Amino acid sequence: MGIVSVPMPFGQFVPGDSPVHRLDPRVKLVLAAAFTVLVFAVHGWIRLAVPALLAVIALVFSGVPPRLALRGLKPVALLLLFTVAVNALRLHSSSALVSVGPLGVDASGLSTGLFFSARIVLIVVSTSLVTLTTSPVALTDALARLMSGLRVFRFPVDDVAMMFSIALRFIPTTAEEAEKITLAQTARGARFNEGGPVRRAKAWVPVLIPLFVNLFRRADDLALAMESRCYTGEGRTRLHQPHMRTVDWIILASGVAVLMAAVVL
Repeated sequence: MGIVSVPMPFGQFVPGDSPVHRLDPRVKLVLAAAFTVLVFAVHGWIRLAVPALLAVIALVFSGVPPRLALRGLKPVALLLLFTVAVNALRLHSSSALVSVGPLGVDASGLSTGLFFSARIVLIVVSTSLVTLTTSPVALTDALARLMSGLRVFRFPVDDVAMMFSIALRFIPTTAEEAEKITLAQTARGARFNEGGPVRRAKAWVPVLIPLFVNLFRRADDLALAMESRCYTGEGRTRLHQPHMRTVDWIILASGVAVLMAAVVL
């Protein structure tokens, strides 16, 4: 009997020693936020080529296989298709490329839909690079340090950081578990791509029920473990204290400068 290999789930940290892996997590979070602003600020395909080129450069320097970075597009595939369809479909369009009765595909609408979808693709790829090259613990610590100034307003920074840590930790675990259950049901004869919508929805019931049962069981065990250890969210210590290196400051300053220049120009 052959061994069925389960593909790496979306968001799983990929250990490595690339320049992107060694970059301080706070720098990666700030640059990812600035990159998102740039993607939404530019208009036109020529200007969108700038953030696309930056994303390709970051992907090359990260050493992460492109298939892993593009894996995050699978959950938003329906959103991308919906974005293109909403913008491309027109009623009684005089410049329709293809027409089926009164409904046609407008050329300018199709270009707009593809442009908006390209924005989503770039944002998903950039955020995937952050999670793929940064461990959940390091990402949580970086987020807590970035929000440390909010403690003045009695904002529960440590609690929010812990919630993000738990969410980031269990997203790939849940995805991996869902894929294992799907493979097990497929081996038992389940068919998820056959029949009408009702039949397909019923086919996913044997996957969703054990998945949610395991989620609630895991959440209950985690809450019990945290309570037994008297976790309060305050005074949390860290084994490794991150420090911004000179190269981190240089990359942060140059990266933000490049992104701001791209927005202005």
